[in-house]
Amino acid sequence: MEGNMVTIDNTKRDKAIDLLRSESDSKLVTHLNACVRCGLCADSCMYYLAMKEPKYIPSVKVNMVSSIYRKYCTFEGKIAPALVNAKKLDEEMAAEMVDLLFGACTMCGRCVKHCSIGVDIPFLVKKGREMLATMDLVPETLQSTVDAAVNTGNNMGIPTEEFVDTIKWMEEELTDEMQDERARIPLDEQDKELFYTLNPREPKFFPLSISAMAKIFYAANAEWTLSSKYYDVTNYGYFNANTKEATIIAENLYNEVHRLHGKRLILGECGHGSRANRWEGPNYLKKKYDFDTVTVVELIAEYIRSGKITLDKTLNKEIYTIHDPCNLVRNGGLMDEIRFVVKNAVENLVEMNPYGKDNFCCGGGGGALAMSEYNDRRLKIGKIKADQIAKTGAKVVITPCHNCVDQLTQLNHTYKLGVKIVTISEIVADALVINNK
Repeated sequence: MEGNMVTIDNTKRDKAIDLLRSESDSKLVTHLNACVRCGLCADSCMYYLAMKEPKYIPSVKVNMVSSIYRKYCTFEGKIAPALVNAKKLDEEMAAEMVDLLFGACTMCGRCVKHCSIGVDIPFLVKKGREMLATMDLVPETLQSTVDAAVNTGNNMGIPTEEFVDTIKWMEEELTDEMQDERARIPLDEQDKELFYTLNPREPKFFPLSISAMAKIFYAANAEWTLSSKYYDVTNYGYFNANTKEATIIAENLYNEVHRLHGKRLILGECGHGSRANRWEGPNYLKKKYDFDTVTVVELIAEYIRSGKITLDKTLNKEIYTIHDPCNLVRNGGLMDEIRFVVKNAVENLVEMNPYGKDNFCCGGGGGALAMSEYNDRRLKIGKIKADQIAKTGAKVVITPCHNCVDQLTQLNHTYKLGVKIVTISEIVADALVINNK
């Protein structure tokens, strides 16, 4: 959508502006007024580092939203807009917002860590996206991903019959491998301890990651199930910032846990899916979840500590490195937990530089992976991650997020890295010592 004009419905524009007028949203007002545009955030942003154009500096994106706020919500902006850099929300501004807030931000949060006063830049970017969603200006491919989740129960629109057939096939393979009828991938079973979720990319493109986790559940003698209808851990409504649609997606999963009487919701390997369900979900539904919600990384760590599974790290002899998903590490606090699991599963781990909370996004976050309009830009900023990987000398990249897997796979091909991309469940499954019970 870069360089293209958009058409604004005036009624919807007024509703978008109203989003900035909420007197109860003290966080919004505080952060809108906090940025001093010092530019210290510039070198934290992949888009600016890759393109070196001032418009990609995070503070510029903040100023787009705050300038609209000043125009319509402050006395000075109404009477002397030029003095306070207040700007109208017109077609030109809206087009620029789409290009920069959707097409040039993965909402990774790295800029927040480098901001001298801690402005929550992704929060303000998301508010700008919410304004655009109100005006029906979400990029088409991102919106179609959300539509699929709302209309079919998963973001790839996989028919239930196709999903069930895939699971049954994977279950047969697992039973044969384990030579045990108890090695199953249960569907729609009630009163199980664990309600497990998947990224739809798994049944569609990466079914081996499903069997890897099923193998771990088998080794741990876990009571678990998948839903045949609402198994999708993702919520792209978080990225298109349409709260109504995000709420529908979150509520579908919440209700399905209740329908099957699950005791613990286990969030599969997806960074934003974990955030959208664990932290944002109760806000969308406006109620506290009455079941435990944990990531699969934490569950595997629990299995290792309790002795429910036994690992032999000598079975994984390659040189490994970790890509830290932004919503699990920088925004989710799981840096140490991820490394606890990995170090129990592999012999040779080499860290990227930087890593952990300061690590760079893969480039596919914030819905970027779903927006084909910005493919070239996404792959260009991804060179930063590709260079990080290459410098480690690693042969295998581990990441507990299937969106990251997809982006890293494309970077692997584009920049000829010659590495293998795997999830945490896959390397743990490869290191399992199975004792048939």
